[in-house]
Amino acid sequence: MIVICTNTMHKVIGNIAEKISIPILHIADATAKQIQKSEISTVGLLGTKYTMEQDFYKSRIELNGIKVLIPNDEDRNVINKVIYEELCLGIIQQSSREYYKKVIKSLVDAGAKGIILGCTEIGLLVKPEDSEVPLFDTTVIHAIEAVNKAMEE
Repeated sequence: MIVICTNTMHKVIGNIAEKISIPILHIADATAKQIQKSEISTVGLLGTKYTMEQDFYKSRIELNGIKVLIPNDEDRNVINKVIYEELCLGIIQQSSREYYKKVIKSLVDAGAKGIILGCTEIGLLVKPEDSEVPLFDTTVIHAIEAVNKAMEE
C-alpha cells in the first residue's frame, strides 16, 4: 500500500492511482473514519488553502455524512502563511498558536463539534488543550491507520 504523508498532496491521488495496482490509504478516509467513531457530524477544517478550499479533501469527508466548515478568507490566508512560512520551517510561535485558537473558536461558534488538523504540520502548533472540542490530527490518524492496515495482511 502507498501512504502519502501530506494532506495537500492527496490532490493528485487520482493521477497516482491510475498508474499503480496497489491500494493508496487516503488520509481523508482515515480521518472520516475517526470522526464517525466520535459520532460527530460537523467539523471545522484547518489546512493549506488548497486543502481548505478545493474539493479533493472536503468532499471525501463529506461523502461520509460529515459537514465540513472552513474559516473565512482572511483566516485561510493567515493559516496558510503560518504553515508555509513557519511550521514547514520548524518555527513555532505563540502568536500563531493564539491565532489558530481564535480560528478554532470561530469554527466552534459556527457549529463545529470537532476540528480536523488537515495539514501534517499543524499538530506541531495546536494541541488538544488549545480547543474545547476534539482535534483530529491527521498525521497521527493516518499513521495509525497505515499500521492497522499493514497488520491486516
